[in-house]
Amino acid sequence: MSNTYKIFSYFLTLTFGFIVISGCTESNELPDRGYTLVWADEFDGTTGDPPNPEFWNYDIGTGDEGWGNNELQYYTNRTENIYIDGRGSLVIKAINEPFGGRNFTSARITTKGLKEFQYGRIEARIKTPFGQGLWPAFWMLGADIDQIGWPQTGEIDIMELRGQEPSKILGSIHGPGYSGENAISQPFQLFDSRFDTDFHVFAVEWGPDFIDFFVDQRLYNRLKPEDLPAGTDWVFDKPFFILLNVAVGGNFVGSPSSNSRFPQTMLIDYVRVYQ
Repeated sequence: MSNTYKIFSYFLTLTFGFIVISGCTESNELPDRGYTLVWADEFDGTTGDPPNPEFWNYDIGTGDEGWGNNELQYYTNRTENIYIDGRGSLVIKAINEPFGGRNFTSARITTKGLKEFQYGRIEARIKTPFGQGLWPAFWMLGADIDQIGWPQTGEIDIMELRGQEPSKILGSIHGPGYSGENAISQPFQLFDSRFDTDFHVFAVEWGPDFIDFFVDQRLYNRLKPEDLPAGTDWVFDKPFFILLNVAVGGNFVGSPSSNSRFPQTMLIDYVRVYQ
């Protein structure tokens, strides 16, 4: 996990079928960071098993509990919505069905209170769903969220995707003064493929004064405290926990259309943390 990368200023690099859009301000060579694997979930298990309860909690409900974005799904802990597939992947399945007063179900899991991390490389190998109104995400929140709330706690979106744009993901950070529509974001777009047709590795490498964003070992953005809006604070200097979910609808993607096909699945081959 200590490869060397080169990043370039504000231009498009087209190589190996990828468009890499970098928001960095100068050319840099990354140092050898000497990372060692400290935690992983490889999602090995029997078909139909739930995710490991020693690693993962469930967020259950509609998001009206204070953590939603006007989404349309009801998150459950049912193995209809989240389960091990017996081939080494975790499945999160969004289903078009009435449940709990909503017309869709899905799942959202977190490592909150179980596995929390400060700095290192956090990565997952994922195959996304697709279609208008689908919103898969691999992300992190500050472990002190219950004490200070969002966005003061900070959020690192390692990967989120609009299902209607299956070739493009976003990497973003949210914090006090730069959250929601004002998040600091950068896209990464595949040139001749889609994220729902194969697995891809999404990662951040995170230190006290930087967050680097990667897709398949390609560094496409670096953020530093000086990149924040004037008068705002860098809040990425404390433990964070990991989240995986597939939302349906919401502010970011809009509602499903008549052409949106269900069920839709996100497959997660592994989640790994190096420090």
